[in-house]
Amino acid sequence: MGSREVLGQAARLASSGLLLQMLFRLITFVLNAFVLRFLSKEIVGIVNVRLTLLYSTTLFLAREAFRRACLSGAAKRDWSQTVSLLWLTVPLGVFWSLFLGWVWLQLLEVPDPHVVPHYGTGVVVFGFSAVVELLGEPFWVLAQAHMFVRLKVIAESLSVILKSVLTALLVLWLPHWGLYIFSLAQLSYTTVLVLCYVIYFAKVLGSPESAKQQALPVSSMTDLLPSMTRSRVSNAFVNWEEAKLTWSFFKQSFLKQILTEGERYVMTFLNVLNFGDQGVYDIVNNLGSLVARLIFQPIEESFYIFFAKVLEREKDATLQKQEDVAVAAAVLESLLKLALLTGLTITVFGFAYSQLVLDIYGGAMLSSGSGPVLLRAYCLYVLLLAINGVTECFTFAAMSKEEVDSVGFILANCFNMGIRITQSLYFIHRYYQKSPHRPLAGLFLSPVLLGTFALSGGITAISEVFLCCEWGWLARLAHVAVGALCLGVTLGTAFLTETKLIHFLRTQLGVPRLADKTT
Repeated sequence: MGSREVLGQAARLASSGLLLQMLFRLITFVLNAFVLRFLSKEIVGIVNVRLTLLYSTTLFLAREAFRRACLSGAAKRDWSQTVSLLWLTVPLGVFWSLFLGWVWLQLLEVPDPHVVPHYGTGVVVFGFSAVVELLGEPFWVLAQAHMFVRLKVIAESLSVILKSVLTALLVLWLPHWGLYIFSLAQLSYTTVLVLCYVIYFAKVLGSPESAKQQALPVSSMTDLLPSMTRSRVSNAFVNWEEAKLTWSFFKQSFLKQILTEGERYVMTFLNVLNFGDQGVYDIVNNLGSLVARLIFQPIEESFYIFFAKVLEREKDATLQKQEDVAVAAAVLESLLKLALLTGLTITVFGFAYSQLVLDIYGGAMLSSGSGPVLLRAYCLYVLLLAINGVTECFTFAAMSKEEVDSVGFILANCFNMGIRITQSLYFIHRYYQKSPHRPLAGLFLSPVLLGTFALSGGITAISEVFLCCEWGWLARLAHVAVGALCLGVTLGTAFLTETKLIHFLRTQLGVPRLADKTT
């Protein structure tokens, strides 16, 4: 498969992921506003901070490193060994869910059962849900490696919609169930998600013609089950080079997880906020990270696969196929430009509209106090997160095992996001140093566009002082109108000055066609 074809598939996967994230975040946005009107903020804090942290930590520790390692160089591997390696995520998930569940029940503060009923059940079910989701890991990796766009869209859409509808109905009819509501909804989400992947592959592999059309490396469902003797090229149960790469990714991913979820770990283990304040914080946190999860996460996941397929580990850029290196450089430059522009837009306009957004969403409970300051800080963080996501996306895909193991990169994860970005930029610069390509040019904007951002930031800041948020709805609408005008001018300037990026977006990141390879 050529690099251009892989690029097209990665772009369709990214745009589909973006559309999915838009749907999911809109549903979550409305659902949180709905739940706040029926349940206490203490329950919201327990679910969105403590139980969600248990679930995400279990999944991250059990599968993240396996995903990164097993999505690299898919065309060359023995999939029987890869499948066997992926099934190791299940016993790992059982171990982590039991260990972390014990910590959550025995070592952490237990909430008042009159305020937050059924906490123990919530811990057990959220941990079990993580294990259930890991049962679909071989199917998910196979689907990602072969860019099955529609499968991802359908599976995740069905599971999220079911979870949201079930949560809303139970909150409306049985609010006294407390954490039973969210536990049942979470278990239904993971079950439906796994079933969608299993049913799809059972249908495809049950038809030899369909399996051949999809060019799958497996021929039956039994090939997706672990086996001690199934390897076609060696007697090894797993590919040990792949296993070593998994271990390398695990070491740096463990530190990255601590940084990513750091504030939740602090709140959970140090009790610096009560459960009600944790609920308020989480709502502001979700609003602040909305764009990062909406746009950057699907792009990072999809183009990691692209870079991993196009570039070979262990080889310098000058030793690889130059057409692939050139395509990778052009894509990286465009992604960096897109990340920088999006991050700057959020930072500039988010500063003046944080208080208004919180006031509309949650009233005085969110818009008073430290809420607006916190949301403004997140707007700045989004800029760093955007650049970091794209640079690490390339870095993790192109690094050799020894470079993944490097002390410098692991230490970079220990300091802060800025150092992580610097480390990735250095790797990218060194990778392309002996080639004519300069993808880091994507981080440079025209002076006219930078001036437009600065002018928009100043105008919207003045507008916030005089029009928001104590002067009634007419003043607020005027403030919104000023922001819309400035945003239009900024986007128009970007459209006229960043012609290379616009061409990339038009040709690669369009809405995915329905008639893709998974039909």
